[in-house]
This record gives sequence, structure tokens and C-alpha cells, in this order.
Amino acid sequence: MFGRLRKTWRKKTAERPEEGQQPAIRRPEKSTHNLFEAAAVYVSACAEDDQDQIEEAAAWVSPEALSFGVNELACRAVIALARERDESPQTVARTLLGLPAV
Repeated sequence: MFGRLRKTWRKKTAERPEEGQQPAIRRPEKSTHNLFEAAAVYVSACAEDDQDQIEEAAAWVSPEALSFGVNELACRAVIALARERDESPQTVARTLLGLPAV
């Protein structure tokens, strides 16, 4: 997931103008997306291996905002699963990642 985020970051920074050049004028999008929408679409697209949707969601917000949103989504998901399973968040997180119990 973070590999895809880095790839998108590199693509965005490569589009920046050189020093002394005028930046390209970007037209405002018809609808704006917040970082939580972007994170939800990005993570679900990663789960479905939908590269087009991944790139679209990554373009909605800055890489930093997307990273924050993905982190927040992960925290909320682990907490929800921990409550559902009546386990600690650490146990759930380690299980999801295939790590041995502590």
C-alpha cells in the first residue's frame, strides 16, 4: 500500500514546474473530496486491486492527508474489530498482519 502511495507521490512531484517556470493552471474540480473519503476509496480500491481507482483517490488530496486518512481508517477498523471480537486492539492488529501473539 505504501509503495503505491510513494509511486503516486513521485508522479505528483514530477509534475511540479522547474524553478522559474510558471505552474500549470489547474481548474477546480466539480466536487471536492475530503481526506476521509479519499482514504476510504483508496483502501477499498487497494483491497480490490483497482489501480485506476487508487490513482483517482490519491489525486483527491495531498499524499500527507491521504496517509493520515489511511492511518485513521486503520485505527478505527482495528478498534471496531477488537470490540466485535472482544479482544485487545493489539491482538487484532497482530492477527490481521499475521504476527505471532505477544
